[in-house]
Amino acid sequence: MELKFKRKNKTLIIQISGEIDHHTAAELRRQTESALEQMGGRNIIFGFQEVTFMDSSGIGVMIGRYKQIQSLGGRIAIACPNEKIEEIIRLSGLSRLLPSFPTLNEAIAYAEGRESDAV
Repeated sequence: MELKFKRKNKTLIIQISGEIDHHTAAELRRQTESALEQMGGRNIIFGFQEVTFMDSSGIGVMIGRYKQIQSLGGRIAIACPNEKIEEIIRLSGLSRLLPSFPTLNEAIAYAEGRESDAV
């Protein structure tokens, strides 16, 4: 798994490539918390364009970040999941907490409180 972080306004964007599983979930959580602390921001967008697999460990990380961002009064979303990942998100119920969007710009608009339609 590889992570790239950038900040746009009050939103931390985390581009993920590879698998989010029991081998990588702890690292994703650690690096996300560190980036949020260092870069600031109130919202998180997880860019899933290059995510090839996610298991229950990855779902747990997403739920944990949701709780963290909620406590800050922010928003969290997933951008660009492929069909396989979108199905995992939907079947797990994660979509009730984290909306997903087909593009990064739509996810950013949602995080910043502008109009956008979640999938």
